[in-house]
Amino acid sequence: MTTTPLRITVWGENVHELVEQHVAERYPDGMHGAIADGIRENLPDAVVRTATMQEPEHGLSEAVLAETDVLTWWGHAAHADVDDAVVDRVHKHVLSGMGLVVLHSGHWSKIFGKLMGTTCTLRWRSEHDQELVWTVNPQHPITRGVPNPIVIPEQEMYGEYFDVPTPDELIFISGFTGGEVFRSGMTYRRGLGKIFYFSPGDQDFPVYHHPDVRRVVANGAEWARPERERELPTLRRYDLGEYFDGQHYRGPFDDAPEDEATTDTTEDEATAATAEARA
Repeated sequence: MTTTPLRITVWGENVHELVEQHVAERYPDGMHGAIADGIRENLPDAVVRTATMQEPEHGLSEAVLAETDVLTWWGHAAHADVDDAVVDRVHKHVLSGMGLVVLHSGHWSKIFGKLMGTTCTLRWRSEHDQELVWTVNPQHPITRGVPNPIVIPEQEMYGEYFDVPTPDELIFISGFTGGEVFRSGMTYRRGLGKIFYFSPGDQDFPVYHHPDVRRVVANGAEWARPERERELPTLRRYDLGEYFDGQHYRGPFDDAPEDEATTDTTEDEATAATAEARA
């Protein structure tokens, strides 16, 4: 287990805080600020920074992501305004091993949709519902130190059907005042990266000041920590002696060594040689 400090970047859209007075009063340092403070409270040894959409490259340059072990993502009002180039960059880093914690309405972010491959739609209602967040996987490290249930007095309702792939692990389910239920805490793996989705947290309610919600977000970031050196999974060629005669096959590489780029053996000749070897 690594002993180096966990490096976390808390990304926030930071739109509601700038245009809605009640949100600015509730989150004077922005929701990203409240989320970052909650992580620092629970992971005092972590190195936590924040980034917002208003910064150049949305604060997620290649240099920043290269120094980020886990990225948390909150967005809502401006999903469509997130630069596709930044989304592609984040996607590549997740596949290479960077952890990702997607929060609340981040379910409809470009990056979560790209990773899930589904619409990520759901039911919702914002009428001051009580939410009970029930632990259904108490052995999971994300549940450490968390009561069962977490009681959130006021929250936006998210309900099924939630159009996401079947999760690798279901950690929490939530129930609401109207009787709805929701898979509110789930994990996925994509490439070498780990993803945790956690739904509680809305701009109209002080959910990111809730100590148990803050604990779950911090636990999720700690769980999503990379387990190995970051590397994008790539196509690799291995020789298997008489069982494989494809040493001249390059695949989709654009940067193959020059001595592999040319060969006197055609594909038909290689196929014929393989057939002869197997006869």
